[in-house]
Amino acid sequence: MTGTPRDSDDLIQAAWLYHVGQLSQEDVSRRMGLSRFKVLRLLQEARDRGLVRVNIKVGTTTTLALGDRLAAAFGLTEALVAPDSGSDAAAARRAVGQMAAGWLTRIGREGEVTIGLGWGRTVAAMSDALVGLRNPGLCFVSLMGSMTHTSATSPFDVCLRLAALTGGRAVFLPAPFLADTPADAALIRDQRMVRAALSVARSADHMVISVGECTPDALLQTTGVLTPAEVADLAAADAVADTTGKFFTAGGGLAGTDLNARAPSIDLDDLHRASVTLLAAGQGKARATRAVLAAGFVNRLIVDEALAGALLEEERA
Repeated sequence: MTGTPRDSDDLIQAAWLYHVGQLSQEDVSRRMGLSRFKVLRLLQEARDRGLVRVNIKVGTTTTLALGDRLAAAFGLTEALVAPDSGSDAAAARRAVGQMAAGWLTRIGREGEVTIGLGWGRTVAAMSDALVGLRNPGLCFVSLMGSMTHTSATSPFDVCLRLAALTGGRAVFLPAPFLADTPADAALIRDQRMVRAALSVARSADHMVISVGECTPDALLQTTGVLTPAEVADLAAADAVADTTGKFFTAGGGLAGTDLNARAPSIDLDDLHRASVTLLAAGQGKARATRAVLAAGFVNRLIVDEALAGALLEEERA
């Protein structure tokens, strides 16, 4: 920023449209006639200058106790619980996003840190909530391919947003979310640029993932990523959850569907070798979250209070 009145006007307008007007970053970009990268820089500078301040009370004795119980029940290194945000699923995602952003600030302050990112609205909420973390040694890498269009929830957009906010860098996986066949997926993974991105992803210090349900209102189905035939295939295979392009049964095993071989993403073995943080929000995610926890590769869980209660209730049952 040059410090001219015009720059200050842009700074204030971008912050106002995004935080008060509740416009998306893409809408702010269109309204102001600026690139999305420029809008990200303006929003970050508004935070750095103190023009935008976010004060959120997290960590009550109730949520701390819930976290301890979750960690013990599921054999986790750590479980963080965001306070009750009501029955609205979007509010639950924002609450978990705030908690996850605090954790990200904790582990990303110093040194060279590589963070792999999955796909989903809760991971995107983490990037939206991040404030005050600056470390040029940070690297954000996508763990999976992306959609055919830009979206605030895609790994491409989330990696870019976090890199711009923190002064770090982003590494993208140049691949689709799903290939047409397992053979196509294998061919894509064998491409030089894809191999290079996957190598960075597999060496990540932390992997941050979310969980989807195999239900009609799930994001993969409502966005048209899956065809009706693929949806029927998942139902026949008793799939209840997905993460990073893998579909799981309620017991945590891989569902018997060729979709598990069609995502040019990291492998299940990569998740087992890494430090994996799972973000999940909303009581409706209980069954899917439990399935991913049962798969045995999650080290850290960040959820909202309602989901934490539902998971523990099922554990007691």
